[in-house]
Amino acid sequence: MKPFTTIASVIFMLICIAHVARLVLKMDIMVNGFRVPLWVSMIGCLITGALSILLWIEGKRR
Repeated sequence: MKPFTTIASVIFMLICIAHVARLVLKMDIMVNGFRVPLWVSMIGCLITGALSILLWIEGKRR
């Protein structure tokens, strides 16, 4: 497995974990005075989780 693939996969997984933590703890995030809804983290969790898993599989295949 190439080092960059491993690092990218771990970074995406950490971001996914942060989204899950936000969903579980129901934390509010304000961006420029606008409250970001929780469903944004659901989408972010799905995307970053999928990218992490796909990168991990890609790295193991080679």
